Amino acid sequence: MFKLKQPWQQRVVGPGERASDRLAQVLDESRRSGGSSAPKSPGGSEGQPAGPGAVRGPEPCGADAKWKAITGQIKKAVEAYEPCVKENCSCHQSVWKQDLAPFRGGISKETVSDVVSRKLGTHYQIIKNKLYREQDCMFPARCSGVEHFILGIIHRLPDMEMVINVRDYPQVPKWMKPIIPVFSFSKTSEYNDIMYPAWTFWEGGPAVWPIYPTGLGRWDLMREDLRRSAEKWPWKKKISKGYFRGSRTSPERDPLILLSRENPELVDAEYTKNQAWKSEKDTLGKPPAKEIPLVDHCKYKYLFNFRGVAASFRLKHLFLCGSLVFHVGEEWLEFFYPQLKPWVHYIPVQSDLSDVRELLQFVKENDAIAQEISERGRQFIAEHLEMEDISCYWEHLLSEYSQILTYKVKRRKSYSEITSGQLKTEL
Repeated sequence: MFKLKQPWQQRVVGPGERASDRLAQVLDESRRSGGSSAPKSPGGSEGQPAGPGAVRGPEPCGADAKWKAITGQIKKAVEAYEPCVKENCSCHQSVWKQDLAPFRGGISKETVSDVVSRKLGTHYQIIKNKLYREQDCMFPARCSGVEHFILGIIHRLPDMEMVINVRDYPQVPKWMKPIIPVFSFSKTSEYNDIMYPAWTFWEGGPAVWPIYPTGLGRWDLMREDLRRSAEKWPWKKKISKGYFRGSRTSPERDPLILLSRENPELVDAEYTKNQAWKSEKDTLGKPPAKEIPLVDHCKYKYLFNFRGVAASFRLKHLFLCGSLVFHVGEEWLEFFYPQLKPWVHYIPVQSDLSDVRELLQFVKENDAIAQEISERGRQFIAEHLEMEDISCYWEHLLSEYSQILTYKVKRRKSYSEITSGQLKTEL
């Protein structure tokens, strides 16, 4: 586990200090100072009141009337937040418990055979601490990323079989009866898929040409790269504007791109090219922007995360920049999302971005509060999403799942054993 050695870390909540107490202190300091990053008032110097008769600029961030609603939401969220403990990946325990709850009545051999026949994912079997798999896998590198973690814990796993979906989209809508067990990396509340840590923690994409031609790469290595970039770009050196680079996988992203064109001092957001790009129509009438490595996102204070086809793989990376994450929409989940709390770890943004101008103005005028939220988000991902937490989650998830099976698993003769030396690396 790493700690960024920067002066602003002195502001992190320490032992015996409640996060809500720290927030109260920040709000009080903000009121007394008139704002930690108050704009220059017409007729006056930066942070100083304008002279008599001058046109008044925006109210200082300490003015309760202006930002009362937002600061109230932050205060309420921080007071209600209960930090989870690191031990035995218990921070994420509620997720696997909730996902497995619909199946507590038992999973029969006939049910699993039905799922396999529907081709809703890749069929795996674990028998006598060995991993077996059907021959076909739609995305070999994704299967390899999954298999890396299973093989790392297989000597502690009981016999079982399961279907693991390596497509982008979940497979089990809640209206489907009877309910069937399929493991997927992401879902919404409208699905009964069982979430697992995505293959991307090890390999399997997403590929971003030309900067990440074989995928974003191993999470443990990317963590270190982002740590170094965060040290290079501490909070006070970061550019105070919103930032986004990504392809147009959803029109939900359009309002931010258009806002950037209208007000480039507030936000820098552009569309890049993806495999589906055919013309400038696919990037809202402008040429596609150059791809920017994730480590260079750390230059900016406010980083935007949108869903893609499902949950976006970029979210966990953005937090480690030590920047403030603006998370747009809360529909799509990965297994670690539920413990990330709005206003505590990130700024929640409406899916239609109707509140984005106000939120950007708030954080610009309330720099100390923004920094507090950004540090809590960074700290959570740094401490509760290490590689050991990924392996731990896999082990608990599969161990509890195996207890729900009501039959003794028998190896399918046509399946081959998967070993670490056989793992694929191509996309």
